[in-house]
Amino acid sequence: MIIFARGARTARMAVIAAAAALAVPLVVAPPAAADSPLRVHAAARGKFIGYAANTGPLANETAYRNIAATEFNQVTAENAMKWDSTEPSDGNYTFAGADQVVAFATANNQQVHGHTLVWHSQTPGWVQGLSATAMRTAMQDHIATVAGRYANNPALVSWDVVNEVFDDNGNMRTSFWYNTLGASYIADAFRYARAADSNARLCINDYNVEGINAKSTAMYNLVRQLRADGVPVDCVGFQGHLAIQYGFPSQVQQNMERFAALGVQVRVTELDVRMQMPRDSSKDTTQATYYRNVVQACLAVTACAGITIWGFTDKYSWVPDVFGGEGAALPWDANYSPKPAYTAIHDALDDGSGPGPDTTPPTTPGTPTASGVTSSGVSLSWAASSDAVGVTGYDVLRATGASGGTFAVVGTPTSASFVDSGLAASTTYRYQVRARDAAGNLSALSPVVSVTTTAGGGGPGPGPSSCRVAYTISPWGGSSGFTAGVTLTNTGTSTLSGWTLAFSLPTGQRITPPGWSATWSQSGQAVTATPLSWNSTLAPGGSTTIGFNGTHTGGTGEPTTFTVGGSSCTVV
Repeated sequence: MIIFARGARTARMAVIAAAAALAVPLVVAPPAAADSPLRVHAAARGKFIGYAANTGPLANETAYRNIAATEFNQVTAENAMKWDSTEPSDGNYTFAGADQVVAFATANNQQVHGHTLVWHSQTPGWVQGLSATAMRTAMQDHIATVAGRYANNPALVSWDVVNEVFDDNGNMRTSFWYNTLGASYIADAFRYARAADSNARLCINDYNVEGINAKSTAMYNLVRQLRADGVPVDCVGFQGHLAIQYGFPSQVQQNMERFAALGVQVRVTELDVRMQMPRDSSKDTTQATYYRNVVQACLAVTACAGITIWGFTDKYSWVPDVFGGEGAALPWDANYSPKPAYTAIHDALDDGSGPGPDTTPPTTPGTPTASGVTSSGVSLSWAASSDAVGVTGYDVLRATGASGGTFAVVGTPTSASFVDSGLAASTTYRYQVRARDAAGNLSALSPVVSVTTTAGGGGPGPGPSSCRVAYTISPWGGSSGFTAGVTLTNTGTSTLSGWTLAFSLPTGQRITPPGWSATWSQSGQAVTATPLSWNSTLAPGGSTTIGFNGTHTGGTGEPTTFTVGGSSCTVV
């Protein structure tokens, strides 16, 4: 029997187990402050605490559902969003399991992390045998469909775009992706993901990169290069599949800090701590220490968003099936009883101030104000909300038309402003905003503002010679394909908002939609690019890199003239 130091916590967990046994929906009264669920303490520290969801018990096992809803404010689908689950055969998609996870998360004010779009494992054989051209197309279509399905769902906030690209020596893993497409598949996947969902945080994820070693250094160098190349890598996931017999990784906090210095968010994505069976109290103690160490490292790094435990009960752990003779890796045992690991996580998150559950929503945001209205975009700002703990972001909702229509989330900014792009000319849109706090509470919706886009193209831009464009083209060699990158820099003295970049491709060149980091269109040889929400505003001196793949019929010449809002840019 496991004895806990705090009787109140044991009693609370016993209530959960008893309620589950009676198959009665759990109603949790406000507990003693120190014994609040993990999610309350994590939110008070500005972090998430999550779990990987198994869709079987999530659908029909009350004990599992009660703990999942009560203790966690984040969820990752363990398998339901992987390629073999969502597109088992070419073009035939199924989202039953993925939708189930998102629906449960929405009902329980949890954020969802999508896992995973591109991985060498659990990808159907029909993908692995494709030619390079067909494989790249399949990857693009898959990302567009799967990530695009949840692009306007406020619950899904991030994706593992590519997973496990290195071997343990820090060399590129010789997966079928790498063997067929080369290392470029990584950048391509991120660009396709950004095109599919302009608001989600895009992550690269791997195991054995928790501490500083050859593999994590290779990951560091890759992320640094990708970001330098304008590839939209927003965060790095350290899986955290640990084992007590191998020792705790060295310099975990320092490793997080060096990645954070690159400007990315970091997170622990798949934490479990296995042991050689049978389990005993000494092993439990070591396991609890490992869990505590990981939580404390994340708490010490501002850029660490939180921790996801890969499951939570030993009843549904992947470990025994993969590591013979090992198991007991999770904070609850197979009977849903909490282990010392649970206490270690809880006490590490509890900062001693004794926060109670945060059930108070933020105040209502002010009425949005529209500015910079063009034929394809608008800048919105509003009076910020306030909250007892802290506002973590906003949901911007839009409906089309002067009346009627359905409001849908089109952006989730963290500050009280947002630029909506890709709109239709001479069209009325209505907007309202609500605020979110760390505990998942939502404010009331703001009053509505109506905006009508202009009839003309372009929009306000810098004056002559106040923008600069660098254009590069990389032929694929031996084929009619090429990749083009465009870096647009605001060289003026005022902010550039809702820009439209225009140029003409040489005869015989065509873009291959969708491109990345912008919305691309082509009519004849005339090409226009409008920004996404995250790069629609360029401060003086600011720049953004956008791009596209294309085809040509014998020539890879470059455009010579570029304009923003009808004004010519300097070409370098």
